[in-house]
Amino acid sequence: MNALATARSAAVAARRSARRSAGTLLGSAVEVRTERPEVVLTFDDGPEPGGTDKVLSALDGAGATATFFVLLTRVRRYRSLLDEVLAAGHEVALHGVDHRALPTLPADEVARLVRGGRAELEDATGRPVRWFRPPYGRQTFRNWRSVTGAGLIPVLWGPTTWDWKDVSVAERVAKSQQGVRSGAIVLAHDGFAGPADGACDGPPPVLDRGEVIAGVLEAYADHGLSACSLEHALLSGDLVRETWFPG
Repeated sequence: MNALATARSAAVAARRSARRSAGTLLGSAVEVRTERPEVVLTFDDGPEPGGTDKVLSALDGAGATATFFVLLTRVRRYRSLLDEVLAAGHEVALHGVDHRALPTLPADEVARLVRGGRAELEDATGRPVRWFRPPYGRQTFRNWRSVTGAGLIPVLWGPTTWDWKDVSVAERVAKSQQGVRSGAIVLAHDGFAGPADGACDGPPPVLDRGEVIAGVLEAYADHGLSACSLEHALLSGDLVRETWFPG
């Protein structure tokens, strides 16, 4: 390789390294780099009677912990369920004041809602709040700046449980196994956001959320994996971030 080619190769490598570094600095959490046989189990859209309580029972039966991304519209209505989540030793994070997609809102309103939401949730839990999951996983770069400017880290996901669709429990459990590995962040729901939460996603699916999660946890155990909260996984692992601004 001649000197010019060598210089060009070095420049390309430097640009790639810079992009990777920028992705790490600008990105949202997508998984945990860990050698422990654990997956990070997360729940959105709660708390909700008939959902959160059954999920808590399933988690307790498996000796698992999870991170609950709550809506403040729900917390205000079902405060006792939030207290149950905390008493059971789970982590609480912010999903939003409501479930409106961030890119549909004015930038200054996003900043105000996220900052106010974090403060309200910390008052309710008496604990610091570290994480934010954008409703529908939608965010622009400007939204990301508002979230991180409020002292929160956006958290996305890998495997899902299809618990917002009308499919069988077996299909939900099978879906939750796709792409799962140590450190994967799994998306599930302990509630279903509706018009009162700023969401218009049609009627909720008919399912027993406790039955679904019990099946998911049993399938993970069959593969030697346990489930834990994001804060627990980071005791022995490192956060992996990627840039993701689908808008």
